[in-house]
Amino acid sequence: MAMSNDYGAFIEKSTISPPSSSSFPSLKGLTFAIKDIFDVEGRVTGFGNPDWLRTHSAATSTAPVVSSLLEAGATSLGITIMDEMAYSINGENAHYGTPVNPVASDRVPGGSSSGSAVAVAAGLVDFSIGTDTGGSVRVPASYCGIFGVRPSHGVVSTVGVTPMAQSFDTVGWFARDTATLKQVGCVLLQQPDLDATVPSQLIIADDCFKLCSVPRDLLVQPLVQSVGKSFGGNTVINKVDLGEYIEENVPSLKHFMTSETQQEFCIPSLMALSSSMRLLQRYEFKMNHGEWVSSVKPEFGPGISERIEEAIMVSDEKTDLSRSVKIELLTALSTLLGENGVLVIPTVPGPPPHLQADVVALESFRSRAFSLLSIAGVSGLCQVSIPLGLHENLPISVSLVAKHGSDGFLLSLVDSLSIFI
Repeated sequence: MAMSNDYGAFIEKSTISPPSSSSFPSLKGLTFAIKDIFDVEGRVTGFGNPDWLRTHSAATSTAPVVSSLLEAGATSLGITIMDEMAYSINGENAHYGTPVNPVASDRVPGGSSSGSAVAVAAGLVDFSIGTDTGGSVRVPASYCGIFGVRPSHGVVSTVGVTPMAQSFDTVGWFARDTATLKQVGCVLLQQPDLDATVPSQLIIADDCFKLCSVPRDLLVQPLVQSVGKSFGGNTVINKVDLGEYIEENVPSLKHFMTSETQQEFCIPSLMALSSSMRLLQRYEFKMNHGEWVSSVKPEFGPGISERIEEAIMVSDEKTDLSRSVKIELLTALSTLLGENGVLVIPTVPGPPPHLQADVVALESFRSRAFSLLSIAGVSGLCQVSIPLGLHENLPISVSLVAKHGSDGFLLSLVDSLSIFI
C-alpha cells in the first residue's frame, strides 16, 4: 500500500546504487524514481494492478533506460505508483491509493505516471521516469507544476517497458528545473552535448488556447517575452489556426469526423485526431493484453474497467486509417514547423480536476485534453510541458512542441528560456 510519509508516491522504496564502474557519471549525486512499468531485474513489474503482479514472474533483466541512468551515476530510491495498465490520465488507483498532489492536495495528481510526478514535485527525488502514450507524462507534469518531457516517438528505448500501445508509447521524464531535465535528456537521448540553437519561429496555436479555461495571455505572454529577451528579433512570432491547418493537410482524418466532433467547445479536426488515436490505442492494447484480461479476469477500478472492456471489444476496422493519419500528421506538422520552428499549445485544458470528480462532469474536460494531447501523441513529435506557477492557487502550464528527432534542440531551448519565465 502507499506510504503516508511520502505523499503516497512510492509502491516500493528500495535503493539501487549506480555501479562502481560508471565511466561517465554525468548524473552523479542525483536521485530518481522509476514508474512501476519498467523492468528491474529480480522484481515483478506491477503495471499498477495487483492481479498483474500476482500472475507475472520477476524480470530477468533491467530495462536499458533504467540501466543507462544508473550507469550515469544516478541512484534510484524506489518504484512509483501508476494508474492501472497505464489506462488513465487522472492518477487515481483504486488498489494502491492515489498519490497526493503536493501543490494542490484536493486535486488529482494526473496519470498514469502519477507517483513519478509526485515524487519530483514533493522534492523526494531529483528526477523520475515515466511513460507517455496518450499523455501520461505531460498531464501529471502540468497538474503537479513541474517540467515533463514526452520525447519523439521511437527515440528513447522502450525495451523492458510493459507496452500499452506501441504506436504511441514513449519513455518520458520529470524534473523541477531545466538543468536537470536537460542532463537526464543527454543520457536518455544518448547525446552528451546539447547546444542551444535559436528557434526560427514560435508558432502560437491560437485556436487551441480557446479550449483552455486559463486566460490565454497568462500562458502565452511569459513565453513570448522570454523568447524576446533570449533571442531578440531572431525568432519570428507567428499564429496558426491549428485545427484548420490539420483538417486541410491530413486527408485521412475525414474518416473520423462525426457529429460528435462538431460539438460546442471543441476543434472538430482535433477531436477526430483524438478519436483516431484512441481507436488504434484500444486495438494495440487488446493485441498486447486482451488474452491476459480474458483468462485472468482481473479486478479493475472504476473508469479503468469500462475503458479496458471497450478495448477488448474493438476490431481492427479503420486501424489502417489511423496509421495513415499518423503519417500524414507527421508530414503536415513538420512542414508547418520548418527548420527549428516551435509550436506553442496548452498542455491541458485547465488546472487539475478535483479528486473523485464525477465521470460525466469530467467528460468535456477529458475530450478537450485528448484533443490537445493527440497533437504530439499522433504525430510522434517531441513536447515539453513547462510550469508557469499558480493561477487562483492551482498549477498552470504551457507546452512547446518541436519536430521529430529535435529533442535536444527543444530541451536546450527550454533551458535557455527558463531564466526569464
